[in-house]
Amino acid sequence: MTALEQDQYFMQRALALADYAESLGEIPVGAVLVDEHGQIIGEGWNASISKHDPTAHAEIEAIRQAANALQNYRLLNTTLYVTLEPCTMCAGAILHSRIKRLVFGASDHKTGAVGSRFHFFNDYKMNHFLEVTSGVLQQQCSEKLSNFFQRRRAEKKAQKCAAVQE
Repeated sequence: MTALEQDQYFMQRALALADYAESLGEIPVGAVLVDEHGQIIGEGWNASISKHDPTAHAEIEAIRQAANALQNYRLLNTTLYVTLEPCTMCAGAILHSRIKRLVFGASDHKTGAVGSRFHFFNDYKMNHFLEVTSGVLQQQCSEKLSNFFQRRRAEKKAQKCAAVQE
């Protein structure tokens, strides 16, 4: 399997986790953390709404699961696949856990911390270097989020119209 095929394979798994998040009423973002042998050691999906926890982003959930599985907060020689560009909170967790490589699908022009809005990992003073690959299955990842928010806006509009008619 080529590197690109591997990236696409694990991003497909992250997209499936995003679908699961959406089925729970969460924003559809999924994350998969893989060790150097290509084994999944952590998975996560957005769970901020259901857990009443603003830190329960897909990346954080995957990092927590992997750290628990390895019994180590250092996740050396791992790759994190996530359907949406990480925010600053998640970028900080990625940095502190020493993940080696980040692969993401859709850019986040509002809160993305890996080039779209902020350039978190480009600071030469950081104590950890991270390899970043963006745009893997970008169209599928972007469409999933766009469709979700489009549907959510339509639902809210319908609720407002229904409330006015009562």
